[in-house]
Amino acid sequence: QVRLVESGGGLVQAGGSLRLSCAASGNIFSTNVMGWYRQPPGKQRELVARITRGGSTNYADSVKGRFTISRDNAENMVYLEMNSLKPEDTAVYYCNAERIWPARADYWGQGTQVTVSS
Repeated sequence: QVRLVESGGGLVQAGGSLRLSCAASGNIFSTNVMGWYRQPPGKQRELVARITRGGSTNYADSVKGRFTISRDNAENMVYLEMNSLKPEDTAVYYCNAERIWPARADYWGQGTQVTVSS
């Protein structure tokens, strides 16, 4: 199994920055793609960004140009650098790992709260 633990959330003013971290442990080699999702208050969970083990990335249109996802494979870490934060970025942010072996499944962290004040 894979365990994911997020950290780095907090309260920031609009225009500010935060860096989220996700530490992965367990059977890391069963996964390839990792990502960040978020769930704003009263809304569905949505994809923010994802990254393959080789470093290929994609982003939601709402965060493109402001957020950067990266990973350190040697340390089993994935990061989300968030800049120019807006109040609408307020959400619980979840780390995700996509398992492909022995069968397709998803692992999730407990989430970290990001609150952006206006």
